[in-house]
Amino acid sequence: MKRRIVLALVLAMAMVSQAQEYTLVWNEDFTDGALDTQVWNIEVNGDGGGNNELQYYCEKGVSVGAEPTTGKQCLILTATKEDYQGKNCTSGRVNSKNKMTYTFGKIAARIKFPRTANGLWPAFWQMGNNFDHVGWPKCGETDIIEMGHQNAFAKGTQDRFFNGAMHVGRAWNADWCDAQEATWAYSLQDTFHIVTMVWTPTSIDMYMDDVKTPYFHADLEPNEDADYNRQLVFGKPNFVIANLAVGGNFPGIYNIDGITALNNGSQSVYIDWIRIYQRGDENQSFTCPSPSDEIEEEHAQGSLSPTLPSREGEKELRNGQLLIRRGEKTYTLTGQIVEQ
Repeated sequence: MKRRIVLALVLAMAMVSQAQEYTLVWNEDFTDGALDTQVWNIEVNGDGGGNNELQYYCEKGVSVGAEPTTGKQCLILTATKEDYQGKNCTSGRVNSKNKMTYTFGKIAARIKFPRTANGLWPAFWQMGNNFDHVGWPKCGETDIIEMGHQNAFAKGTQDRFFNGAMHVGRAWNADWCDAQEATWAYSLQDTFHIVTMVWTPTSIDMYMDDVKTPYFHADLEPNEDADYNRQLVFGKPNFVIANLAVGGNFPGIYNIDGITALNNGSQSVYIDWIRIYQRGDENQSFTCPSPSDEIEEEHAQGSLSPTLPSREGEKELRNGQLLIRRGEKTYTLTGQIVEQ
């Protein structure tokens, strides 16, 4: 795979304050021809996701390949109407649990959504990495974008209606949810769009494309009840999830015959890339066993971290500064060598 450094951006980065500017710490561009299993888990189950969903998630619903129109190499999540493991359709869902996690920063993804009308429910989201220990919703859930809600049916706005949301609480039947809806001026299901979330210790904001006004904003407020303390719950490492659900509570369709979106064949979500940016603040964290992919295009939504011919390297926080260690040398985010 051909890779090169955008030198101009690296030099420009050296002119800004690291305390104020976000810097790229991780990029996943899905151009290696196969899913990186050091980063991603493919989910295999037909439990309905706790939402009465109809699909069976399996390996056949997850692939890496070219998006037909642009030729971009993408993560592809595909829903297909077929009988499989007692279900009437299959689909794909991946997560980075216990592999790639982060706390605070900016996450962005370039996604092409399928035609959701009617019955498809694509989502890009994250949950606390303590999920295995405390369960949902104690771990906290942040839905960066979801499409396909039943509220869009009557309005005829399925291609433009979406939401961001947060969940937290003591139990599945006692969760607190903040869902904020938006109806966009143009279709979001015709081409790629960039969704971005900025997550700090005090707030969460979500953005669509280059629009400066967030479609979702929430203050992370403290609470005497730890299960509902948003500063506590949303102040821990999170893992990332991408999936294409079929039917269930969100679309309000519980029978495969109502999933008209699959009447003419399979439908897919295409994810071109996922990127995480941080400022090196002391309360941030990032872990990933696999090296970051380099960025070639100029519009990287942030400064580039230093890139050497070798992709080997480990990131670390030292006295509140984000550093990259390669072999016996340690570099700042502007490529300067740090004295040991």
